[in-house]
Amino acid sequence: MGGSGSPEPKRPKAPKPQAEAPRRPLQVLHISKRSKEGVSTPQEPIAGKESAKLQPNEIPLKSPIEEPSQGDSLDNKGLEAVTMADLLAPTNRKATQFQEDQFFGEISDKSSGPPSRSLDDFDFDEDAFLAALDENQPIGATGELAKGKVIAIESDGIYVDIGGKAPGFMPKNECGLGVITNLKERFPKGTELEVLVTREQNADGIVTISCRALELRKSWDKVSDMEKEGKALKVKVNGFNRGGVTCDLEGLRGFIPRSQLLNGEKHEEQVGKTISVAFLEVNPDTRKLVLSEKKALIVSRFSELEIGQLITGKVAAIKPYGFFVDLGGVSGLLHHTLITGGSLRSLREVFNVGDEIKAMIIELDPGRGRIGLNTVLLENQPGEIIADKEKVMAEAENRAKKARNALNKEEKSDQ
Repeated sequence: MGGSGSPEPKRPKAPKPQAEAPRRPLQVLHISKRSKEGVSTPQEPIAGKESAKLQPNEIPLKSPIEEPSQGDSLDNKGLEAVTMADLLAPTNRKATQFQEDQFFGEISDKSSGPPSRSLDDFDFDEDAFLAALDENQPIGATGELAKGKVIAIESDGIYVDIGGKAPGFMPKNECGLGVITNLKERFPKGTELEVLVTREQNADGIVTISCRALELRKSWDKVSDMEKEGKALKVKVNGFNRGGVTCDLEGLRGFIPRSQLLNGEKHEEQVGKTISVAFLEVNPDTRKLVLSEKKALIVSRFSELEIGQLITGKVAAIKPYGFFVDLGGVSGLLHHTLITGGSLRSLREVFNVGDEIKAMIIELDPGRGRIGLNTVLLENQPGEIIADKEKVMAEAENRAKKARNALNKEEKSDQ
């Protein structure tokens, strides 16, 4: 029973898996071609299936792709040859070409396109355009001069019509160089003013203007002209400090250092006095106006001198290049080449320090304080001043006259 020879009982076999349900063939989208007459023709059936019959649950589809019009590149292509570039290409080639021509300004002359227009076809008035620019031009750039009339007075300033869309405002402290207590008396309505623009338009279109800034500019111009003339002028000392004294000149504050005063040790005693001064420095950019009483003495001395004049002085110093001669407050230079027409071995052969000499003035430069002297013109023959200096000095007046006459004749002949 349990022997090996007895056959084993048959076991039931596992059930075979059911065969998969047959799959339906893939749906293929049919694109119908239009004939030249515009009538679409059906495609051939696919996979042996008739186009007129539909499978269960199959929905008839319409062609979502509109066929290109006659003459397009897709007309002669099959479905297999259609590319993405063909699908994306514009269907109306004429409209696209017109847009391109219009963009590049090269509109064709085809009757289908609109007529081209040039710039001359549009109305353009240059005068009107420039007038519009002028109307919108901002009035009053910084540093610009402007003229106008007072139109309103406030406690802190005045308003002036300067021709812009909004008036200019002048603060009280910019109405003049001095202290102004009553604006209504100083600037009645309708008063015509010339002002300087100090700040451009704000958000309301109002510019800031100043009479004080304009007066200061004019004062600096006047002082600069005075300096070029090199003349001395009178000023009144109105204050002092540790370094010197102050004064008022054309509305500007001038400073005179103690070292430039004739009495610098007691400079505070100069307050209230009127003294003569000359310019040492005039700088509008840094607003520095430095004056000198000592230089005024030199300037006044220069005003007494002229070219060709015979001057008497004393030798103050001997330098390798000549003699410095004290002419009473100013110094003149007698260059070694202008001492004598002869051969000079040493300057001390002619003059020594403290000797009184007479010489002719041949150069005057008040700006640099330079005076050029000459003794060669006093010689009748070259080297005479070395051989007989006393005779030359004694006859200097007559010899100077002859020299001036000779110089005048040369000038006339040159003219």
